Amino acid sequence: MCGIFAYAGKNNAAPILIEGLKRLEYRGYDSWGVAVQENNAIHVVKEVGKISKIDSLNQLPHAKIGIAHTRWATHGGITQTNAHPHYSSDNSFVLAQNGIVQNYEPLKEMLQKKGYKFISETDTEVIVRLVEEKLLGISSLRLAVRAAVKELEGRNTVILLSNKGEIIAARNGSPLVAGRTASDDLIVSSDTLSFAPIAQKMLVIDNGQIVQIHDKEMHIFDITSDKELKYNWEDINLRNDKVDKEEFDHFLIKEIHETPKALEQIVRQDKKSYLALAHALKAARTVYTIGSGTAGVAAAQIAYYLREFAKINAISLVGADALEYVELFSKEDVIIAPSQSGETADVLEVLEFAHKKGLKIASYVNMPGAMMTRMSDFKFMAEAGPEVSVVSTKIFTSQITWGYLVAKTVSDGFDEGITHINSLIEAMKRYLKNQSNINLVKNLAEKLINVDDIFLLGKGQNFYIVKEGMVKLIECTYKHAHAMPAGDLKHYAITLMQPGVQILVAFSDDSSMSDVINAVNEVKTRGAEVTAIGSKSSKNFNSFIKVPEVKELNSVMNVIPLQLLAYYIGIQLGNEVDKPRNIAKSVTVK
Repeated sequence: MCGIFAYAGKNNAAPILIEGLKRLEYRGYDSWGVAVQENNAIHVVKEVGKISKIDSLNQLPHAKIGIAHTRWATHGGITQTNAHPHYSSDNSFVLAQNGIVQNYEPLKEMLQKKGYKFISETDTEVIVRLVEEKLLGISSLRLAVRAAVKELEGRNTVILLSNKGEIIAARNGSPLVAGRTASDDLIVSSDTLSFAPIAQKMLVIDNGQIVQIHDKEMHIFDITSDKELKYNWEDINLRNDKVDKEEFDHFLIKEIHETPKALEQIVRQDKKSYLALAHALKAARTVYTIGSGTAGVAAAQIAYYLREFAKINAISLVGADALEYVELFSKEDVIIAPSQSGETADVLEVLEFAHKKGLKIASYVNMPGAMMTRMSDFKFMAEAGPEVSVVSTKIFTSQITWGYLVAKTVSDGFDEGITHINSLIEAMKRYLKNQSNINLVKNLAEKLINVDDIFLLGKGQNFYIVKEGMVKLIECTYKHAHAMPAGDLKHYAITLMQPGVQILVAFSDDSSMSDVINAVNEVKTRGAEVTAIGSKSSKNFNSFIKVPEVKELNSVMNVIPLQLLAYYIGIQLGNEVDKPRNIAKSVTVK
């Protein structure tokens, strides 16, 4: 959550900071702030709301250095006062944070007893005052920041700008990367996407490191020992990717249409990397898959494929609720983590335990330089291009398709898997290009716009697909959606079935179809209306959305109309579908 961006170079800092923030806005868009240093003074602009509504650039002077922050609120309301960055008492520096100070209450109480005054409701201001306290006995701002950061509990990354034109950033848990342009301008940010258009090189700042930028030079130190560290810049793989909506109205619909292109990256990857992972999976006692939110659904679908095609004991975990499994981990196990950002805090915490216990870790990540990738023994990059919408679509479909290929590789079916994925790609392209398919989904969206509750049924390969549909409906429409196994319907949710209840069913023409039809009959008998998504119609359905037949990957094809449906309901409701209320794309705090 939250996005940090800093610039030091030859150009006017404010426009660069704003552009960087706009590319970080998926991390939080409750409020934002920009600070620049010029003539030994720090000038700050802070506003509530989205950065796209900015009209305050003219308030900032022409300066060559500055920091910026976009906020997802954790402590304190969404107000201008609580927006970052926060001034020190003497205005000699400002500070912004990405994270949560878990021990902020005792720290605040201690500092108040020493006479420090607090203006905001944030835990971030505790860090500001703590740095001030450390400066009473330490003349160096960097050393004072180091001393303060060592007292913080939780995952925190902080960045400061001083009135002397110095930037200091420290990482503990939350992501931090540096960038360098062709003219040696320096950038520090929460991700590489934010500076990919202007930087040629990148550097991942590791946990427990502190960055100091002054006089156009960057130095990195170990927080524990204060030893200066050597570093090497790397090329940025994202630098040529466009981040614009092109002919589409929203990033969300653009990214759904980019799904076939994202899947094409999978079939281009090196077979040897799949064989190496397959060898480890075959030897494993247990394979765990783990993710949060949409990636948690993807992890569950990957576990399904491993059980179905590879006959592997695979268990899916949700990041925030996986700690009870930690004591069950063994060095004979493997853990697989799909992620867009590779920085999800609750997943990283579990992976850290897994690493200590000697488990092999495999990851499938879209963001270069992510911590999950750096922790992994088997590193797979999605290379699906930027996913700007907070609502994840093409990355989810890429993750589960990759998981399918991994499972097929374990069962010695890599080449067959590639053939099936290529067929899926072509079928998906045809489906998305056919306007009659889109119109059918739009018509269903119009029907559901005034419905408060939507139930989704699936079985086998489609159960986690309808869970993805549920997540997308909730994110885009703010409606109540409930996904359930078709066979479990009669055990509880049947009590909710009555005339007018809307049911979505995703199914495949396989051994589970008869059970799905039974569930359909059970809800229709009680007056519910059923819309089915699949490759084969039935007289039992009230309405039907046909998708191409793609055999083992039918369920992946079913994802597309579910995502489209959520999008079209959302825009008809007037919701801001690229930036749904209250959520952020990259959850880097617990």
